[in-house]
Amino acid sequence: MTDIDIGIKKDDRLKIAEGLKSLLADSYTLYLQTHNFHWNVTGVHFRELHLMFEEHYTELAVAVDDIAERIRTLDVAAPGTYKEFARLSSIKEVEGVPSSADMVDLLTQGHEQVVKTSRQVLKLAQAADDESTAALVSDRMRIHEKTAWMLRATRK
Repeated sequence: MTDIDIGIKKDDRLKIAEGLKSLLADSYTLYLQTHNFHWNVTGVHFRELHLMFEEHYTELAVAVDDIAERIRTLDVAAPGTYKEFARLSSIKEVEGVPSSADMVDLLTQGHEQVVKTSRQVLKLAQAADDESTAALVSDRMRIHEKTAWMLRATRK
């Protein structure tokens, strides 16, 4: 087996992969939270929120796979357990079933956190001239910024 040689120094690959692990953990935690809220939302806006949350967790399911595969492309093992995700994630689990309004607020905060984590990883990728990671992370930022905006708009 040959060593990886994709034009990114090993130290840079490892730093980027560590950042991507945090992004994966945040994204997976947000996926679980969104899916939980999809199942448990109630109230006058049930249908609208139920369908919106489904769109969001479906998109996140694809995203976590893309992020994990980028980590593997950098020749680093991707985290894949709840324990690892809990340790790596900036998004904390929610106890119980919040009100629908609190669900929207919590998901907004979660998407905003993913944007902040993405910004940190983007800096690492840009510094290492890793355009593939930069493109992936930039796309994730755009999606999460838009999703947070749409969630905030439901609260006006």
